[in-house]
Amino acid sequence: MHSSGRLAIKGKDFPGRGKWRGTLLQISAVYQLSTCLSTIKNTKKTSSSPRKVQVTHSMPPHKIEIFKSMENWVEENVLIHLKPVEKCWQPQDFLPDPASDGFHERVEELKERAKGIPDDYFVVLVGDMITEESLPTYQTQINITDEIRDETGASPSSWATWTRAWTAEENRHGDLLNKYLYLSGRVDMKQIEKTIQYLIRAGMDVQMENNPYLLFIYTSFQERATFISHGNTARLAKQHGDKSLAQICGIIASDEKRHETAYTKIVEKLFEIDPNGTVLAFADRMRKKITMPGLLMYDGCDDDLFEHFSAVAQRLGVYTAKDYVDNLEFFVERWNVEKLTGLSSEGRKAQDYVCGLAKRLRTLEERAQEKAKQAPTIPFSWIFDREVKL
Repeated sequence: MHSSGRLAIKGKDFPGRGKWRGTLLQISAVYQLSTCLSTIKNTKKTSSSPRKVQVTHSMPPHKIEIFKSMENWVEENVLIHLKPVEKCWQPQDFLPDPASDGFHERVEELKERAKGIPDDYFVVLVGDMITEESLPTYQTQINITDEIRDETGASPSSWATWTRAWTAEENRHGDLLNKYLYLSGRVDMKQIEKTIQYLIRAGMDVQMENNPYLLFIYTSFQERATFISHGNTARLAKQHGDKSLAQICGIIASDEKRHETAYTKIVEKLFEIDPNGTVLAFADRMRKKITMPGLLMYDGCDDDLFEHFSAVAQRLGVYTAKDYVDNLEFFVERWNVEKLTGLSSEGRKAQDYVCGLAKRLRTLEERAQEKAKQAPTIPFSWIFDREVKL
């Protein structure tokens, strides 16, 4: 960062970067609405920044029994949202068959359709694919969570069975998008591959604290966010005339919807068993914000890559600050948070906070969207440094 407040990216300066960076943190709602309840700040990452204290194992020990008692319920009510492998779609169902005589012709047809899709769409599609490809990090996150972890790597417990099967289903998403993008000829695959490696290497710290309450609230939001995001990339692909790509994005969105349903049911059950503990966790999770696991995205060039990708997704309407707040309202209603009774004084405060949060975020969302109109055009390494407006 130059003293003038201009950001240099690969030799290019952009005026006014300091004054709108905090705004992007708010509206980069492909998966986060950062700093919405605090002053917008310039928080440029530096190697000398102090490491924050990471809280671990925050769930009170006596709560462990709740998750042990849910084993049979998970088997009967959650595992039903998985599909047998033989009934699942596979990436090859949607791509040219390399064993067929017409393989090269089919690839040329795919590339021809891709030519009609603008660069900003590919930025968002690549960002979504990179997030999907970081699946090893997400399985690790679940498997360090108290009481639901897979203790052996092949545990027969219902929790572990869900995690492995969920991971196996999700694994197809990155595979399919990766192969499509490779065949499209529109993107720099080496830069994308570097970004995936950087992201998996960086991991994720979304303040889960090994706490299954926080985990399942987070995954409920995330699955709904990815359902919306992939659904919107499907819609845009169709508008750009590529029905095959629309089908690819749509089939991924349908998986995310099933997974959202499963995680939402788990939290619903927790509210039934332990309403006070669950509403406290809900409020805690929302104070921490639902940040995307791709937050540490880096391509070797752009320290603010996730913010830039998210800003493009916001502008295209793939996933927006409005969607974030809509999701909050959806879960408050779905889990009947306003109707909870018998709460402790702290529980009632948490209930009031969660139920009133959407209204406060709406005001900030509108302000952020207005300020976002000042955003510049910048290059993305994923598309050979072609420039895209944020």
